[in-house]
Amino acid sequence: MLKNGAMRQDVLEYAANQYGTQAEYLWANAPNYAVLRRADSRKWYGIIMDVPRKRLGLNGDGVSDILDIKCDPFEREVLLNQKGFVPCYYLNKTHWIGILLDGSADRSLVFQLIDDSYALAASKAKRSK
Repeated sequence: MLKNGAMRQDVLEYAANQYGTQAEYLWANAPNYAVLRRADSRKWYGIIMDVPRKRLGLNGDGVSDILDIKCDPFEREVLLNQKGFVPCYYLNKTHWIGILLDGSADRSLVFQLIDDSYALAASKAKRSK
C-alpha cells in the first residue's frame, strides 16, 4: 500500500500536468474534497474525497481517499470486479465509479481512466468529433 495521501497527490499532479486542471475545493465542511473540472465544458471529470471506510463498505476504521470518475456503464461493471474499485460514493452510480487511492488499483489504469473520464466530460459537440 502507498503512504497515505501519496496517490491523491499523484492524481492531482497528473491532472495539472496533463490537462492544466487545478483542483477546486468547493465545500467548507469538506475541505479535503477536490473537484477536477474541464476548463472548456466546466464539467467535472473527477472528485477526490476522504470517506469513512464503513460508508464505502470496507472493513476497518478511519477514512480512505477515493477518486470518483466518469465511466462507461459497461466498463464500470467489469472494474467493480477488480481490486481497488468501489461503487461511486458521491455522484451518479451508473456513470461514475470510485477508485481507492491506496495503491490497490493499478497506477497506469488509474491514469488511463482519468483520461477516459476527461474525454467523457467533454461537451457533446467535442465528443462527436
